[in-house]
Amino acid sequence: MKLIRSLAAMAAVGAVALAGGCAQPSSSSQPDAQYSSTVDQKAGKAATTLELWTFVELHGKFYETMAGHWNEQHPDKQVKLHINVMPYDDMHNKLQLALTSGSGVPDLVDIELGKFPNFTKGTPALEDLTSYADPYKADLVKARLDLYSKDSKIYGFDFHVGTTLAFYNTELLDAAGIDYTTIKTWDDFKDAGAKYHQGTGKDFGTTDTSAMWQSNLLLGQLGGDYLDSAGNVTVDSPQVKQAFAILKGIQDAGAASVPPGGQPDTEEAYGAINKGDYAAMIMPEWFMSRFTAYMPDLKGKIAIAPAPVVDGAKVKTVGGGGTGTAVPAAGKNKALAAEFIAYAKLSKDGNEEIWKTLGFDPMNTSMWKDDSITKDPSNQYVQYFKTNPFDSLNAVSDSIGLLTSATSPNAPSVGNLFTTETLNNMFESGTPVDDALAQAESDLKNELGQ
Repeated sequence: MKLIRSLAAMAAVGAVALAGGCAQPSSSSQPDAQYSSTVDQKAGKAATTLELWTFVELHGKFYETMAGHWNEQHPDKQVKLHINVMPYDDMHNKLQLALTSGSGVPDLVDIELGKFPNFTKGTPALEDLTSYADPYKADLVKARLDLYSKDSKIYGFDFHVGTTLAFYNTELLDAAGIDYTTIKTWDDFKDAGAKYHQGTGKDFGTTDTSAMWQSNLLLGQLGGDYLDSAGNVTVDSPQVKQAFAILKGIQDAGAASVPPGGQPDTEEAYGAINKGDYAAMIMPEWFMSRFTAYMPDLKGKIAIAPAPVVDGAKVKTVGGGGTGTAVPAAGKNKALAAEFIAYAKLSKDGNEEIWKTLGFDPMNTSMWKDDSITKDPSNQYVQYFKTNPFDSLNAVSDSIGLLTSATSPNAPSVGNLFTTETLNNMFESGTPVDDALAQAESDLKNELGQ
């Protein structure tokens, strides 16, 4: 169980996928972006050129920085990255065509989590990266390796864990006489939210309709899922009913409401949170970058804490969102590409750069305990938040779970239905939870032919 939009281009539509995508930008029909290289890769004349496709420009900067580190440490097998940034849908579609034909494939490619199951159907046309992860495996969050695995083989390496945490506006809570450190369970969260609403007339938490961060967390804690291991629909199961009953109960108690945009990770919600309309957000760790980029007025006011849990929780938290970097099996330089990307994404050196550049909670937990990195006073995230995120991350590092349905090819169907119909029915239209889930079960089975 151990387990920015580039900031102007990323959007919340990634939440439509079951586990969501922390870095999925809006679809676009624009031509390939003109990537402007500003990082010295320190590559010699004998360096091997590797073609890398991505849909987030900031990822390219990270990869070039890591190429510089790699080349300094491996003078006998240097790499020169050619970065190609494309619109989200265009890149994934182009990749599917290249893998199907076996020609024109890149050496390395970013695949967003919600799309990844499409590339592991049947016999994956991706290189097995299991052996390349082995040197780092003891320090990695297993659930994030499992997320990009099939039949015990690993096909992608993520940037982060996306650990689901709680973000509290301490200025607002202190004024209302609420101590966020006493919130340990979902009952505590509901009681605190009801008290806050009664005392201030304002909203405490969010009831999300365009994303599933909170329900995914609750299902991980309850040991339930939307799909079974064979991809069969289980959204009418007791655990799913219990998860949504808890969220509905929080809303009914006045402890949460639907935010602008339907979830915290939207442009409309950033403005509402920044002006104090909400005091608590349950979101993956990468939501930190939204605060620093879009909510400057809250600097020094936001505390990060472990998310609330249910009694007898199977796990304390789950990861949310992600982008897995893969190596196409038809690539000309697949061994070198695999060795480089394992170093860039899994080593402590790479994970330090991921934290510094992207603000993510990286997969290598040995970095989580290095105070010289995690508590560096010059770091923008350390400066912004009232508490250090790694204090909360280390508190849950031995209990980070994974919804197995996140790797199912049926996951996008579940995510799409829930974030366009089911959640709105429950939290906006007042449809009873059991009725909404029964309808979702029927609709999904019809769609998937089950």
